[in-house]
Amino acid sequence: MSAVGVGVDLVEVERVRRMITEKGGHVFDRLLTAPEAAYCRSRPDPAEHVAVRLAAKEAVYKALQGSDEARGIGWREIEVVRAADGRPDVVLTGLAARRAKAMGVRRVLLSLSHTHQAAVAVAVLARE
Repeated sequence: MSAVGVGVDLVEVERVRRMITEKGGHVFDRLLTAPEAAYCRSRPDPAEHVAVRLAAKEAVYKALQGSDEARGIGWREIEVVRAADGRPDVVLTGLAARRAKAMGVRRVLLSLSHTHQAAVAVAVLARE
C-alpha cells in the first residue's frame, strides 16, 4: 500500500456548539449528510460528534487537494460512516469520488479522536 495524500484537522468543540446555537438545524443540513446529522442529534452532546465529523471531512478534503477542480468538493460529498467492525470509514460521492478515482485512491484510512474541548482527524489516501 502506498499513500497518495494525507490530511489532518483540529476543530474546537465550543466553536461548533456556538454554530449550532446560532444557526440551529442549518448547521446539520448544510455540513452533514442525513445519516450523519441523525447520528449526531442522537448523541448526548451533538457538538462533539459534529466537530469530529467536520475535522474528518476537512482532513479528507485536504488530502484530496492538488487540482483546481478539487477546491469545489462539498461538505456532504465526504461522509463519515462506521465500518462493520466499528472503526470510522469514509464514503465519497460526487466530485470527491471523482478526484479520489483520478488519484488512484483505493482506500481512505481515517483516525478520529475527540474530547469535550477538541476533535481531531487524520486521513490517509492509499493505493493498494
